[in-house]
Amino acid sequence: MTTVRQVQVTFDCADPRRLADFWCQVLGYVLPPPPGGFATWEDFERTLPLERRGAAAACLDPAGSGPRLFFQRVPEGKIVKNRLHLDVRIATGLVGAERVTALEAECARLIALGAVRVRLLLADGWNESCLVMQDVEGNEFCLD
Repeated sequence: MTTVRQVQVTFDCADPRRLADFWCQVLGYVLPPPPGGFATWEDFERTLPLERRGAAAACLDPAGSGPRLFFQRVPEGKIVKNRLHLDVRIATGLVGAERVTALEAECARLIALGAVRVRLLLADGWNESCLVMQDVEGNEFCLD
């Protein structure tokens, strides 16, 4: 039996580098270093055929504990709600008004990065409050 040691989350998107930059800022991730022999990703991209330039990007948890996020350009646009989404866990352990205040503060920071607020879901006796948002390409995620 094979043991899974790592998970990568892959996003289909229109602009991989823009989305990678957004998620780096959201999560405190970093872009991986460019391939050997290249000072920057831009230098590397210039060596690719025109149709492959800007086709992919990634971001990494600098501590090495979170999953790698990979962004790949696809020709079709986003049409329907995501079947999978990320929960950005910024209010773990907080409840009530203290939790909502933390969610709202992070929401304001992410709006400044280009995210869109969708709706606040208040605690219902089963789930704690969370805030639904969209990234810069409309992919849903939650502040939890």
